[in-house]
Amino acid sequence: MLSLGALIDDTTLELTLLVAGPEGALDQEVLWLHNTELPDPSPYIRATELVLTNGLWHRTVASATFVDALKRARAAGLIYGLTDQIPTAPGDLVEACAAAELPLATVSIAVPFTAITQAAARMQTEARQSALSRLVRRGNALASSISRGGGAEGILDVLRRDHDLPLLVVDRLGRRLAGTLVDDTEIHIAADALNRHPPPLEIEFPEIGSVAVYLVEGAMGDVDAGLFCLRPLADLRPAEREALEQAARYLSLEVTRQQALQAIESRFSSELLEMVLSGAARAREVSERLRAFGIDPSAPLAVYTVVVGNDELRPPGSTDEIEAFFSHRGIPAVVVPGSQDTVVVFGWHHDAASLVTLAEELLHAVTTRFPTDRTVVGIGDLAAEATALREPLIRAREVCHVMWRRSNESRVGTYADVGTHRMLLGLHDRSVLRRFADDILGPLRVHDEQNGTELERTLRSFLGNDGHWAKTAAALYVHVNTLRNRIGRINELTGRDVTRLEDRVDLFLALEADALS
Repeated sequence: MLSLGALIDDTTLELTLLVAGPEGALDQEVLWLHNTELPDPSPYIRATELVLTNGLWHRTVASATFVDALKRARAAGLIYGLTDQIPTAPGDLVEACAAAELPLATVSIAVPFTAITQAAARMQTEARQSALSRLVRRGNALASSISRGGGAEGILDVLRRDHDLPLLVVDRLGRRLAGTLVDDTEIHIAADALNRHPPPLEIEFPEIGSVAVYLVEGAMGDVDAGLFCLRPLADLRPAEREALEQAARYLSLEVTRQQALQAIESRFSSELLEMVLSGAARAREVSERLRAFGIDPSAPLAVYTVVVGNDELRPPGSTDEIEAFFSHRGIPAVVVPGSQDTVVVFGWHHDAASLVTLAEELLHAVTTRFPTDRTVVGIGDLAAEATALREPLIRAREVCHVMWRRSNESRVGTYADVGTHRMLLGLHDRSVLRRFADDILGPLRVHDEQNGTELERTLRSFLGNDGHWAKTAAALYVHVNTLRNRIGRINELTGRDVTRLEDRVDLFLALEADALS
């Protein structure tokens, strides 16, 4: 690396240090050399350049003025060329440099500035060759680590061979992939930073301080993880920054590989639910799929359905929190994230009552991780073995959805807790429910489409308001007489009279079946 200290160490240049400047100034990397005799060269000097001069400016300006110009330009230091006329550095120049803490060295009369320039060029070439060699060597080591399956931790191990840095890799879902063990608070801060648009290049950890962030992109070019160096960005040397940037690029390969594996596993597990819901036709496939996940299909099986979040979007990392819950307890489980819920199928050798206790522990773990999001856990009955999973799965889902509709609080529930018509509907084939709903609601939808009316919406609002005319009219922003006309038309098209209990039940079940199918 080119620095004033490296030039002084080259004895052939015959440089003599007069002012060392602040601590570390001699080892600061020098951008290049700048030869000038201008009284004010500040507009032309780049930051960290080393200035060479014979002092011709001394005839027009004082040394303090010249040194002040160098400080404004953030020069790395000053080399004063001695001449026969000026065999020693001017005293006022030495005093000015000392006062400004600007490094000052003199070069003997026998050494021209070109010799210093040639030495500087040689140093920069050697430094670049050394950096390139390190880059290639580290790249080979990183590629080798990935090919051997070293994962993210293997990549950090390669990085630590050259640089003693505290490192952490976290993905945008809040999972620690490798590196230093930190508190959950830091993990959450890191994940939140990665989900910002755009993500920051430096963040604050409460117990650590400023942390440099190097973004890791996935297969689609999105930021999927981050390499966090637990030091401020300003404290990192150029070589350390270069190494971190290189490691982040290789971490992108590892993250892409993990994403591909997760996609395969997700599809593999999602197919299990389709097999279970297909009933006896695919019972054998269910058993084989459970064995692939390390679950004994001939032993008792339990089903949970979990909904996390205050709207239709699950918070990032919620499914991973559920997976971690079962993993930490050594319970083999299939965790399947659906569009609105997460289903868990696992072996259970205890009684059904203990399923509630486990579900409450799961609820506590999830709500601790996501305290602002509502969480509900629906529990299905124990299945004697794999072929009996269909009914417990349906019940667990329906329990979960009923609790979600009934309460705004996090809770655990079983079929006995929330037994309802939805359970009975859920046990029927979806195609049967679809035909039932279409037979009753179809005429309303055709009429609405052809005439621009809102008969289906009116029916939903009327039943949702328990048949109260004034309340329904207010909700629809129509007059009560208009509502009565609409209800009369609904009666004609469906063949049901909403004022009769049994017909109202038919209409209500048709709407519920439509939501389920």
